[in-house]
Amino acid sequence: MAEEFNIDALAALSRIRLEPAEKAKLAKDLEKILGYVKELAALDTKNVEPTTHALPLENVFRPDEVKPSKVRDQVLDHAPKREGSFFKVPKVIEREE
Repeated sequence: MAEEFNIDALAALSRIRLEPAEKAKLAKDLEKILGYVKELAALDTKNVEPTTHALPLENVFRPDEVKPSKVRDQVLDHAPKREGSFFKVPKVIEREE
């Protein structure tokens, strides 16, 4: 089954460098994964309803309430420089003419 995929191509697509030992281990791991996928594909799922989660989930909604918050002030207290209710940072973009 290792002939079905190219480890070097997969590594290049993933932007990772693999040592020869890592390539061999990855090939074995991928063979196991693809073998498991083939087993799953062989299962008869005609009468199985599609699910998005193993357990039934239900959203819990609550009404939105506006509450006072001092988070902004707490965060800005740690800023090296501030101007009013904003962080003050040095200008980093210059206009080219």
